[in-house]
Amino acid sequence: MKYFIAIPTYNGGELWKKSAEAINNNLDHPLVQIIDSSSKDDTVKISKNAQFNVDTISSSDFNHGGTRNLAWQKHQNDYDVVVFLTQDAIVQNDAIEKIVAVFEDPKVACAYGRQLPHDDANAIARHARLFNYKEKSYKAENKDISHLGLKACFMSNSFSAYRIATLKELGGFPSDTILCEDMFFTARAVLAGYRVAYVSEAKAKHSHNYTPLEEFKRYFDIGVFHTDEPWIRKEFGGAGGEGKKFIISELKFLAEKNIFSIPRAIVNNMAKIIGYKLGQNYKKLPNNIIPHFSMHKRFWS
Repeated sequence: MKYFIAIPTYNGGELWKKSAEAINNNLDHPLVQIIDSSSKDDTVKISKNAQFNVDTISSSDFNHGGTRNLAWQKHQNDYDVVVFLTQDAIVQNDAIEKIVAVFEDPKVACAYGRQLPHDDANAIARHARLFNYKEKSYKAENKDISHLGLKACFMSNSFSAYRIATLKELGGFPSDTILCEDMFFTARAVLAGYRVAYVSEAKAKHSHNYTPLEEFKRYFDIGVFHTDEPWIRKEFGGAGGEGKKFIISELKFLAEKNIFSIPRAIVNNMAKIIGYKLGQNYKKLPNNIIPHFSMHKRFWS
């Protein structure tokens, strides 16, 4: 399969430098398309030094789905697969080739790789990656919705790949969602009869040491997404008790690895729940307050 890499960037800093180096160290000079949202640091310089192709847009024009559409549509006639990374994801050995290989199955529309914690990840962030990105690969399709629920359309554009022909067929990513453009497309693909693949052998380091406030804002935005796109939960159902399983798993992990992190984890989880519930009810909130609750303030303007 002929593929290229696409990455939206904005003020990537030192972590972007490491990410760019990892791409060039592990690959034989593929096309890497950067869509930069007018960075104010050395992000563009680092990209050009790495021999990446750089297009610049206004920061006010960035949209999770729309900006990624710009990237794959620019090269849609020359490639079979587009691999998406975020600027803070560091690919590991052979990760790109392994995720692209899954498209030999003609029913696979999209795939995501295994995310490992960054070297500086705290215990809470390490557990989140271990819980959400298991060692066993799988493929999911329409018939799996009954037992997987929302997991049947899970996707992460921090490290993912898409068949360009299917992107064309289904209209690409939405350009009007606050986030979760990856889940939106994957849900449509699964309902259309395609498969999504999780490729655990394809690995990238990517994690966040979120504060409770950041968790609140992130889950507020997820609540907004599910309210604006109710068809996803209608078609796929809920998460099948994953939230409860996550909390129990996290407490066991922290009790063994870093017991002093448990109070922080409890606060983080409370922030997630409150943020998500408020996001689900954002239409009842005063308009001037909503952007302060959101991680993606530009969306509201």
